[in-house]
Amino acid sequence: MAFELTTTAFGEGDRIPVRHTCDGDDLSPALKWADPPAGTQSFLLIVADPDAPGGVFHHWGVYEIPGTWRQLTEGYTANTRQAGFREAMNDFGNEGFNGPCPPPGHGTHHYHFRLYALSLATLNVPDRPSCPQLMDAARPNVLDVAEVMGLYTR
Repeated sequence: MAFELTTTAFGEGDRIPVRHTCDGDDLSPALKWADPPAGTQSFLLIVADPDAPGGVFHHWGVYEIPGTWRQLTEGYTANTRQAGFREAMNDFGNEGFNGPCPPPGHGTHHYHFRLYALSLATLNVPDRPSCPQLMDAARPNVLDVAEVMGLYTR
């Protein structure tokens, strides 16, 4: 089987429900994954919008997710500490999740939820790292990547 990431909130390439955006409750969607590669010690999740006017915009960075986990429940928000994993600074300037919030009239944006299976349990990053800092630290240790993508327009 292939490493796979899914959500019950929306289908691949479908519209992300308002409750998971800045126009709603701004809650993270539930995410589940299956069949990570052998040797996975931890996971890294990056949520990014490549269609933002200034380039890639990061909405969430979650790292040091234990290698035994297979899901993140719905409902994580910005600036609330979570047990079991660590969160990076997003491009809104918050630690945690901020949902899709494209500029009104800017067209459809693609939101990529990418889960990286890593061969190490912890990342050597500064306190409150940015998502690019996470990726730089993780890149040599990536075993596989799973992704689900949703759309949002304002």
